[in-house]
Amino acid sequence: MQSDVSGKEQLEALAGRFPTDFVWGSATAAYQIEGAVNEDGRGESIWDRYSHNPANIRDGQPGDVTCDHYHRWPEDIGLIRELGMNGYRFSIAWARIFPEGTGQVNEAGLAWYERLVDTLLEAGIQPWVTLYHWDLPQALQDRGGWANRETVDAYAAYVEVVARRLGNRVAGWITHNEPYIHTFAGHYQGRHAPGGTDLANALQTAHHILLSHGRAVKVLREITPSVPVGITLYLSPTRPASDSLEDVAAARRADGYINRWFLDPVFGRGYPADMLEFYGKGGFLPKIEPGDLDEIATPTDFLGLNSYFQTFVRAVAPGPGRELEAVHVTGDDARALGFEVTETGWPVVSDAFRELIVRVHQDYNPPAIYITENGAAFRDEVVDGQVHDPRRISYLETHLTAVAQAMEAGARVRGYFVWSLLDNYEWGLGFTVRFGIIYTDYPTQQRIIKDSGRWYKGLIEANRSRV
Repeated sequence: MQSDVSGKEQLEALAGRFPTDFVWGSATAAYQIEGAVNEDGRGESIWDRYSHNPANIRDGQPGDVTCDHYHRWPEDIGLIRELGMNGYRFSIAWARIFPEGTGQVNEAGLAWYERLVDTLLEAGIQPWVTLYHWDLPQALQDRGGWANRETVDAYAAYVEVVARRLGNRVAGWITHNEPYIHTFAGHYQGRHAPGGTDLANALQTAHHILLSHGRAVKVLREITPSVPVGITLYLSPTRPASDSLEDVAAARRADGYINRWFLDPVFGRGYPADMLEFYGKGGFLPKIEPGDLDEIATPTDFLGLNSYFQTFVRAVAPGPGRELEAVHVTGDDARALGFEVTETGWPVVSDAFRELIVRVHQDYNPPAIYITENGAAFRDEVVDGQVHDPRRISYLETHLTAVAQAMEAGARVRGYFVWSLLDNYEWGLGFTVRFGIIYTDYPTQQRIIKDSGRWYKGLIEANRSRV
C-alpha cells in the first residue's frame, strides 16, 4: 500500500510542474494507422509502393490495413477522450486529397478529414494537423519526387486546398514531420520509402522540403491567420562513443546533419558552414536558388520537437554509402556503454532530452516548443486482457520530468504528444514493434488501453485538478 501512495504522490508532484493550460496529447501518422489504401479515391503513395516489396519491411507486411483507423476513427476518438487528452496530432494523406499529387481534388478525402476534425472538436480535443508525414503521392515520385523543384509548387497547392477546407477549426498546422528522417532514411540509407541511396539526391530533397515549408507557412498565414504554424524536426543530442579524435569529429558531423542542417535554415542562419564545406568536398551540395534561404526562414509560431534517444557516434572509414563517416551506436553496443535500450535498440538517456530542449531554447529561441513525438517501444503482451508495460511508464515519467526541468530552465514548452496513441505500422519495421499507449490486436482490431495509457490519464487528471 505504501508504494501505491508513493506512486500517486510522485505522479501528482510531476503533474504540478506543468501549467494547467498545457496541451496533453498523442500523435499518429496517416499511413501508419489509416489503412483503406484503395478506398474513396485515395491514390498510391510512395509508402504503398515501397511496402509492397516484402524485402523492404522487417516482417514483409505492407501497410494496407494497419489499425483500420479510416473505419474505426469514432472509436479511436472515444479512446482519446477517455484518456483525458485535450490534443491529438494526426497527419493528412496527400494522396487522399490529390490522388495524382496535383490536378483534380478528391472530395471524399477532404470530407473524411473534415469529419475527423469536427468530431475531435465536439469531444473537446484540439486537432493538430501535420500536412506531410512522408507519404508523397507516387505520381509525383515518378516525376522526380522531392528532388524535383516542381514538387514544392504541388505541395503549396495541396496545402492551400486543405487550409481552405479545414480553416480555423485546426488548433495548429505542422508543415512537415521530421525532414531529416524522411530525406536520409528514405533517400540515402534506403530503409524508408522511396528507397533511395544517393546522398546528393537526399540533400536536394531536404532543401526542397525546407523550401516547401517556408512557402506553406505563407499560404497558411494568408488563409488561416489565427492558427499557429510550425514545423516538426527530429532532433537528437549527439555524443562520441569514445574520446578518440575521430569519434569526436564524427559526432560533430552527426550534429550537423541531424540537427543543425535543419534548425539553422529554419531559424534564419542558412546552412551550417562546416556542413557546407563537408558536403561540398564530396560534390553533394544541393542546388539553392536566390531567395530560397529567405523563404525557408519565414518566421513560425512554434517548433515541433521530436526526440527519442541520444545518438552515440562512432567513426568509420569512408566509402560508398558511408560518406558521412559515422555509425550510430545502438542495441548491444549501447548496452555496452551502460544504457538501457528499448525494443528498437535505442539507448534511454532522459537527461539528454532535457539538455536538448534547453539547447534549442537557448540557441534558437523559438516562440514556443511542442514535444510532438516522444515515446518508446517495448515487448508488450496481453495477459488476462491487460497489458502491463512498466518500462514504458518509467520512460514517459523520466522524459516528462526532463521536459519539466527544461521548462524550469526557461524553455517555452507548451505541450506534449506521446508517440503513439496506438500500436501501429512502424514503417520499415512493419508490425514487429509497439509504441502505443493503447494495444492494437491486428487480427481483430481490438484496442486495449495499456497501463502506460492509464498512467498518462492519471497524470493529466492530476494536472487539471489544480485548476
